[in-house]
Amino acid sequence: MAEDTYKTITELSESIYTEKRSKFIALALPVCTLEEIKLHLDTYQKKYYDARHLCYAYMLGHERKDFRANDNGEPSGTAGKPILGQINSNELTDILIIVVRYFGGIKLGTSGLIVAYKAAAAEAIATATIVEKTVDDGITVMFEYPFMNDVMRIVKEEEPTILSQSYDMDCSMTLRIRQSLMPRLRARLEKVETIRFPKNEDE
Repeated sequence: MAEDTYKTITELSESIYTEKRSKFIALALPVCTLEEIKLHLDTYQKKYYDARHLCYAYMLGHERKDFRANDNGEPSGTAGKPILGQINSNELTDILIIVVRYFGGIKLGTSGLIVAYKAAAAEAIATATIVEKTVDDGITVMFEYPFMNDVMRIVKEEEPTILSQSYDMDCSMTLRIRQSLMPRLRARLEKVETIRFPKNEDE
């Protein structure tokens, strides 16, 4: 996988895994922020208020450095860690996996719990739609109106996404493009007369 791509899921996927009468409901959700994660956790804690445990793990950001695992009362390392392990082994990010456990009356033991939470998370990922996305950078350019055609020709050829544009006395345009293609786009734009790069970019 290229350095400026990452894998994530597109929508909620759900699976149910049972082990010795304990029921594990696994939910995989696409997320981008901690706020989203908190909202989902609140929602499912209310929905499954009668469950014994609601364990989870998440991974955020294309660099995959922002993550957390939570055992929610299960023995340390038996729930959140195996869930996170499945996120890692599938190289996913911007994902939250919640596993809700309804206790079936038979204790599974430490190794049994690890296997069950791992299997539940794996099944939720297996039913999810996984996509590869690019890491994009943004750039804002300002230029005088007579140079509009020069800029638009570059935009047409390099194919960045136009996020916003305004055409007054001074024209401005905010563009977004895959990280690895940004140096070439910027180099071409720099050759256009009167062009400026105000400091409100994603730098």
